[in-house]
Amino acid sequence: MGQETLTGADISGLRAEYERKVHGALPAQARAGGDWPIRADRCFARVVLDTLFQDVWYEHVAGRPAYEHLSVEELTAAIEIADRMLEGGRPVVAELDRQSLARRNER
Repeated sequence: MGQETLTGADISGLRAEYERKVHGALPAQARAGGDWPIRADRCFARVVLDTLFQDVWYEHVAGRPAYEHLSVEELTAAIEIADRMLEGGRPVVAELDRQSLARRNER
C-alpha cells in the first residue's frame, strides 16, 4: 500500500525516488567523482530544496523530513533538480550549492 494525497494520487513512489537520488545516488557520485563541494546527503537535500523554492527551504515547508511534506508537484520538481545534478555532475552541483549558500548568507 502506498501513501496517497487527498486527491488519491500515490506519492510513495515519488518519495522513494527522491530518497534514492538525494540520499543515495548524489552522495555516491560525489564520493566517486573526486573534488565535489558537498558530499553529505543532508547537503544535497539543502541544495535541492533551496533550488526548488528559490529560497531557504524551511521557510516553505512546515514539517520534517521535508520531502514527506512536499506536494506531488514539488516532489516532481525536486526530483528533476536532483536529476540535473546527477547528469551535470560537479559543475552543476557547485553552482547550485553556491546559489543556496548565497541565499542563506543574505538572511
